[in-house]
Amino acid sequence: MAQDLALLAPEIAVLLTAVGALVFEMLRLPKVSLPFTVIGLLVAAGLTVPLLGTETTVFSETFRVDALSEWAKLVLLPATVLCVVLSYPEVKDTDREGTVYVLFSMTALGALVLAGAGDVMFLVIGVLLSSVGSFPLVAYPRDDRATEAGMKYFVFGSVALAVMIFGITYWFGATGSTLISDLPRLSGAPLAAVFGLVAALVGLGYKASLVPFHFWAPDAYDGGPVSVAAFLSVVPKTGAIFAIAQIARDLPAGASGWPLAVAALAVLSMTYGNLAALVQENVVRLLAYSAIAQSGYFLLGVVAVGESGLAVSSLVVFAAAYAAMNIGAFAVVALAGRDLRDFAGLGRSRPAAGAAMVVFLISLVGIPPLGGFVGKFLLFGAAIDAGFAWLAIVGILNSVVSLAVYLRIVVSMYGRAKEAPVSPRPVAAVWVTALVFTVGVGLAAQVLLGRVA
Repeated sequence: MAQDLALLAPEIAVLLTAVGALVFEMLRLPKVSLPFTVIGLLVAAGLTVPLLGTETTVFSETFRVDALSEWAKLVLLPATVLCVVLSYPEVKDTDREGTVYVLFSMTALGALVLAGAGDVMFLVIGVLLSSVGSFPLVAYPRDDRATEAGMKYFVFGSVALAVMIFGITYWFGATGSTLISDLPRLSGAPLAAVFGLVAALVGLGYKASLVPFHFWAPDAYDGGPVSVAAFLSVVPKTGAIFAIAQIARDLPAGASGWPLAVAALAVLSMTYGNLAALVQENVVRLLAYSAIAQSGYFLLGVVAVGESGLAVSSLVVFAAAYAAMNIGAFAVVALAGRDLRDFAGLGRSRPAAGAAMVVFLISLVGIPPLGGFVGKFLLFGAAIDAGFAWLAIVGILNSVVSLAVYLRIVVSMYGRAKEAPVSPRPVAAVWVTALVFTVGVGLAAQVLLGRVA
């Protein structure tokens, strides 16, 4: 028991951080909740470093301590810190300021549970925990748009989770076990394997905003604060993608046909996300559809799990790059405004912020030598190794389409100069930090790959 708890020290630290922030909120000390949350999440990330390279399970194989779960903490916890800092100008001096920091921590914990799930019940708990925290975050502004978005998110999430719970019972019925490591027993029960797979993809696809389970995402991103949109586009999404990868490690391909199913979701998500983003005038919604497309790119690494040595490395590197460049892009949105017209002349009035936005956008496209390029390059290589060269070609073509999406923002930014918007210090700190990591992931790719391996 003591050894298991030691291996779960980062998750326990996140839980204690959320509880501590809640206590300070109850004492009406929200200004203390903010630094306590930031320090607690960074300490949790620090506790993960000694665990790198560990490959084991805890509590009777129900939770995995492996490369996916370890790197999830090192990527998602700093990402959560950036979102917490980004939220401060939006929620400061409100009557529930400290509650926001608690919800960020609890939702991040749910994403970590998903990333290390070794049991189907942990899939359910992870989706539930990350969803219960996300719903109030979206509805936080308490205006009509936020309330509508929160309600849509809640209804869609409730149905998706119910379908997931119902469907994965087929796995238990066929194997007699809830452990993901026992899924190879489904090789003799193809119908149970397929029913469970469909249900798991519904529940996890909803968290990852994969097409066709994405309908909540544009409204939720646009209805809530910008910091919440940044958070939802990275943390719960990455946790769900890693959970699908954990399932893919053990689910027999012959019985379920999961590689083709995941590849189909990848094509749908990449293509629909980029095409829908092309016509958006609201930059938050544009980035929401972009996030849907990026989920499709993630799946190129998932289809290669068990078939390519690049699979886990590609998922980790792309997750790190994606977290930095996406949160950075939303930070610039928090500075400039939600509509495309708000970006007119930003590159001239605020050269540093404009240049940073260009870096984030071209990294999302996958242009070297930035982190997005390295991540996509590895994802394409993993898919090719696994025999899905056609899927890599689709991904490359969609990257070309995405260039047209992001160039709309770039062209607007370098039009006629206008009055420079005031940048709150926390917002500037977030996009500067994200810029450093976006460039750093690309330049230090070899070092990162060495640690992942």
